[in-house]
Amino acid sequence: MDPPLQDRTIEEQRGVVRFLWADGAKHVEIHRRMLAQYGQRTMSQRKVCEWVERFKSDRARVTDEGRSGRPSTSRNRKASSPQEYRN
Repeated sequence: MDPPLQDRTIEEQRGVVRFLWADGAKHVEIHRRMLAQYGQRTMSQRKVCEWVERFKSDRARVTDEGRSGRPSTSRNRKASSPQEYRN
């Protein structure tokens, strides 16, 4: 039988981590319970642990923080000098 919550967002899972942590569950228990509901689409145990630590440090938001600067890009051609990238 498939887990009932196969469709999920990362923010939803972070919210579940926050809720269960606030209820007193340890990260291993949180991950085990999430596996039962989300199946293989569950965030890793390491990520659950990282988010528990963030919530312990007074983080309340489950969304990603904004980032400054330009997004990274990739290039297919090789430039022979840094000047070529600027042109």
